[in-house]
Amino acid sequence: MSTAPDWDPRAREVLDDQLKVYDGMRRRCPVAYSDYLQWSLFSHADVMRVLTDHRRFSNAASGFLSVPNGMDPPVHDGFRKLIDPYFDPRQMTEFSPVCRRIAEELVRELPSGGEVELMTRFAEDFAVHIQCAFMGWSSVLHEPLRRWTHKNREATLARDREAMARIAQEFDGYIREQLDIRRRAGKGMRADVTSRLLAEKIDGRPLTDAELISIIRNWTVGELSTISACIGILAGYLASRPELQRQLREQPVLLPAAIDEILRIDAPLISNRRIAVEEVELGGRKLTTESRITIIWASANRDEAVFGDPDEFRLDRDPASNLLYGAGVHVCPGAPLARLELQILMEVLLSSTSNFAMVPGKAPTRAHYPAGGFSSLPLWIEK
Repeated sequence: MSTAPDWDPRAREVLDDQLKVYDGMRRRCPVAYSDYLQWSLFSHADVMRVLTDHRRFSNAASGFLSVPNGMDPPVHDGFRKLIDPYFDPRQMTEFSPVCRRIAEELVRELPSGGEVELMTRFAEDFAVHIQCAFMGWSSVLHEPLRRWTHKNREATLARDREAMARIAQEFDGYIREQLDIRRRAGKGMRADVTSRLLAEKIDGRPLTDAELISIIRNWTVGELSTISACIGILAGYLASRPELQRQLREQPVLLPAAIDEILRIDAPLISNRRIAVEEVELGGRKLTTESRITIIWASANRDEAVFGDPDEFRLDRDPASNLLYGAGVHVCPGAPLARLELQILMEVLLSSTSNFAMVPGKAPTRAHYPAGGFSSLPLWIEK
């Protein structure tokens, strides 16, 4: 027997103001069915239940190999042990000067006393530059990766599976090329993250090309989309709140907590998927085995039961409640890198400008699912 839809995630009113609709769904129908996303979870409690119970809720929700986020323990654990050292404190310390140099170069190019479209002129630039730098890839890839991100977002929203498969193959081609360059160079290749991955082993054997491509794809695709979204959200939030902007200029030590709180209020990553391994009940709704579940991060992180007024900015919140980087065994391994990049970028942006503000008469345009944040953000910048 089919389930009647409770909502339409692709309706115009949803796409135009995702957070408002998700807030309403959380209060009205916290476990909701749709033909597009199947079962969507809006409450913090239901999301936490799914995140911390991988025996009932599997991450293997994709038809494609996804290492390690599309795997469950114990298979997941070996790959996670291999990946985590790439984001340990030593690696972050070594990458920090590179990150700061890129941030300073891009901020230097911003106009002084002028208008800029921050998303295409700055946020996307930083995302592709920083990801290529982290992976050790040539700057020749900057523009192709930018174009690829736009195509992937459009195909995902349209749910055009043929286009999505074609676009995925295109990205895999970029990765294969990078692997081939390093294999041909052999010991003459400069050491970088990509060449280091080529030398890794799992269970005593080398990683297969499919595993390598999946790991790199997960790191890179996630970084390109979410980092640019984060930059737009942070800049837009501070542009509308000059007193907070001033406070963070004067007290940059507050930036880590402020960044996490702003991104709790306005999510850069809207959702994630799971699949029910057995019949379960969530929020009074009965889900059958193999039911597809969509975790709505952008709602769970605004749940009144945990955060009170979801729009209230507070620096003293319990960081354990913030699901910006997930929770449980699948918590985002790249969280230290994302936090480093965003903190350095905001430090540089705030210290190199005297003010940035919304442009009168030019409203920003919100991004549509599956993206969060803005698709365009006109700002006036004073250095």
